[in-house]
Amino acid sequence: MRGEIVCRGSPNHFGSMRCRRTSVRDTLRGPTKGHSTSTPSKRSNPGFELLPSGTHMSVCPLFERMANVLSDIFNLAVLGPIPRDNITSYQGENFEKFGCAVYTAACMSSLAGAGSKVHVVSHVRKSDVAKVRNLLSEFANIDTSYVTGDADQGAAIDLVYVDQNRRKETQTGFMNPILPEDIDDLMSCDAYVFVPITDFEVPLETLRHIKANSEGLVVFDAHGPTSGCSVHGERFHKFWIDRDRWLPYIDLLKMNLEEAQCSWFKGEYSKGELLDVSELTMDLLPQFARHCLHEGVRALYVTLDQHGCAVYHNDDEGRMREHLVKRILVEDVVDTTGCGDSFAGGLAFGYLHTGDFVKACQFVTCAGAQRCT
Repeated sequence: MRGEIVCRGSPNHFGSMRCRRTSVRDTLRGPTKGHSTSTPSKRSNPGFELLPSGTHMSVCPLFERMANVLSDIFNLAVLGPIPRDNITSYQGENFEKFGCAVYTAACMSSLAGAGSKVHVVSHVRKSDVAKVRNLLSEFANIDTSYVTGDADQGAAIDLVYVDQNRRKETQTGFMNPILPEDIDDLMSCDAYVFVPITDFEVPLETLRHIKANSEGLVVFDAHGPTSGCSVHGERFHKFWIDRDRWLPYIDLLKMNLEEAQCSWFKGEYSKGELLDVSELTMDLLPQFARHCLHEGVRALYVTLDQHGCAVYHNDDEGRMREHLVKRILVEDVVDTTGCGDSFAGGLAFGYLHTGDFVKACQFVTCAGAQRCT
């Protein structure tokens, strides 16, 4: 998998990172005659600058250079399952590891300045508590005291990759929900990063509890409410029917096009239409984004696979803005499991540091690329 964004410039000026911003639809359709796909920055001091398509550099030094800028001290929480993933890569390799919130926590640990704290909130099987805590203890700044196994319930999933991005999933273990009482003494966090993978893991009451008792930023991955599990362990996409009850309690909402389709639905479908429900079309994406922003979401991030990530937010005058942050060049994709979870963690850090929705996405694109190498 190869992408098109890299950065250059002084690592001391992350705040002046510049990006080429263009219509998502125009980018996917290709440039039109007379249409410029870049907007020069008004800032004069040097910063990370996007290079022309086809230019690339090693992801690891790039990510490390940018991460070195984030010396702020933050108090953060990662909330979600830590499944035992049995993975078969698209290259036929088999391996087992703990996933989801582990990836988010590891990403945030690498970004956290000295004195920061990343609290991991999850429920696992009793037999896995020590294993997970020991694994997470290898990373700096992580608090594992909220990883518990009192109910002896935890997620377990078989993942078989068809290609770099598509996979078949079978769920054999199920985490009990993360409830308000699990996080009562974490109300002073600067950000709460939710990475559920199934609809029952994080109830709405938990987000409401945070908004009622904390000033922290809520970053939410829509993978959870758009995914269900059958009694046969089959994981499937589902409509996020009660979406509008959730949106007022989410600041930064992250999803892919399939999850966007599950979140933007008609009042009624014909049987034929339901057979063709897959990904939200680019023409409908701005409509969906406008609805999310109207309902209280501060920014919507929709990942577009090889095209990068679309970012939607309102400007100071209340007008919706649409930006495209293109993907990072990655020479050798090893494993894309956890890239979305790393994305969510990096998004929180990027926004807390810059206060800019697009710059946060630029940063997190690097975090996701780092994860798959």
